[in-house]
Amino acid sequence: MEARIGAGTTWGEHCVFGANVVLGKNCQVGNHVVFHDDTVVGDSVRIDDHAVLGKLPMRAASSATTKDAQVAPLTVGDGSILGTGVVLYRGLTLGRRCLVADFATVREEVTIGDRTIVGRGVTVENECTIGRFVKLESECYITAYSTIEDRVFIAPGVITSNDNFVGRTEERKKHFKGVTVKKGGRVGAGTVILPGKTIGEDALVAAGSVVTKDVPARKVVMGSPARVVKDVPTEQLLEHQGWSDDV
Repeated sequence: MEARIGAGTTWGEHCVFGANVVLGKNCQVGNHVVFHDDTVVGDSVRIDDHAVLGKLPMRAASSATTKDAQVAPLTVGDGSILGTGVVLYRGLTLGRRCLVADFATVREEVTIGDRTIVGRGVTVENECTIGRFVKLESECYITAYSTIEDRVFIAPGVITSNDNFVGRTEERKKHFKGVTVKKGGRVGAGTVILPGKTIGEDALVAAGSVVTKDVPARKVVMGSPARVVKDVPTEQLLEHQGWSDDV
């Protein structure tokens, strides 16, 4: 089946449309954009030059976290913006009015909620759940099997990890575990979060910290290893921001 393209949608030069692609109404598509088979794009979506949508997962012979399995088509929600050089894999569900900035990559078996920002050069690995109104700032790395809840802020250069065995022994394959950042959690620039750790609701991790154990809700932690230093100021708590959850 040929691509189905909605009324008012425009596209630039040398775009490639695979089989069964659905592109909604009033979309703006740049040059050299690739739509792989079965990709579904909503209405009023902007897609900049050289983006790749619906890329098939790749599995190296030695991969420990990528599975050989069929994955659902990529879906992109209404009103989203995809920057230059973005790569979105098949198996991603991207919510409405999201921004995926230039050169970001989001892999398969990932769900991203409405109005979330995935910053420039961000990598989101496979089998992650990202909530609504999340901000993943430039060049942060979200490891496989992670959960990032609503209204979380991840600052530039944050690194998460899921393998306490650092690539050695078969035993490690039984214990892969990503990180969890609960609703409203904030993680400062350059922080490292070790496998399986949870950042509590409305907690704040100071820049440059190394998180080696769970962070309690509404606490500020800092250092290497990160330790509790005080409560999050009341005026900074999510419940006092007056934000609407309307999309």
